[in-house]
Amino acid sequence: MSVMGCAGWKLFWVICLVSTFFHYVRVTVRESRVEVVRGESAPLSCSFFTLMPLFRLSIIWTLTPLSDPDSPTQVIVYDHGQVIESPSFMGRVGFVGMPWSADIILNDTRVSDAGVYRCVVSNPPETGDPGIGELSLTVLAPPSLPMCLWEGDTDTGGNVKLSCVVVEGFPTPQLIWEKLEPIHIILPVNMDGGMTSSVQISNVSAETSGLYRCSVSNPLGTQHCYISLSVYSPPDNTPGTLQGVLLSLSMALLQLALVVLVLWLRRSARDSKWRNSREEDECYNEIKYTPSLIKRSFV
Repeated sequence: MSVMGCAGWKLFWVICLVSTFFHYVRVTVRESRVEVVRGESAPLSCSFFTLMPLFRLSIIWTLTPLSDPDSPTQVIVYDHGQVIESPSFMGRVGFVGMPWSADIILNDTRVSDAGVYRCVVSNPPETGDPGIGELSLTVLAPPSLPMCLWEGDTDTGGNVKLSCVVVEGFPTPQLIWEKLEPIHIILPVNMDGGMTSSVQISNVSAETSGLYRCSVSNPLGTQHCYISLSVYSPPDNTPGTLQGVLLSLSMALLQLALVVLVLWLRRSARDSKWRNSREEDECYNEIKYTPSLIKRSFV
């Protein structure tokens, strides 16, 4: 027992001697990958070991977001007993078990919180490089409500493009286009980058009219948006239809000619009657006044 005790003391003094010349903070993380659903809390671990008192302990957490890998941002800092939260994480992040642990918890997680987190621990007067721990956070989210749009010419023979845009969702949602009415058809989809899909319909006709639906889904949920498409079809100009139109036009012209003829005849008859009446009046006046003229001539 005495020999074992002596060997143990020698090992202890060797460790102390090595630590005197190689001061550094050792950092470990329990989980290198953390996955949560949007809105839940995410515990981010960062344990450290140091031989020095914690009077000048400094802990800095940073995030390199997936959306912008070249722009890391500060999350929370512990420096000389003070805690400073980044404005974008204010009220949502905090240390757990300080000062003996650098663990933090992130509440009310958002899709924008996803990325690579690093905790940097230093504890002067240790002269070694700061200890660094790294882990990745994945935030799962159901797809947001998509927006359906259309553009093009809805006259017969035109081209129409249907588009479906979704802003949020992880894993990346699958987008499907269907024609629901009057016949159910699955349509071929073009992915236009990001979370946008489109359907190109060429040479539209009356059969193209109907109700269309875009479905956006991932393991956390499904959302839909709809478009009601109406294609204008001009009247069919077949020979039979053209003959019918010409016949109708001819009958209308004939009726108009008959009306004009009747009006002309009525007016002619009225004018003739008026002329005859005037001639009779003139003759009567001539006979009436002739005797008086003769009588005067003999006086």
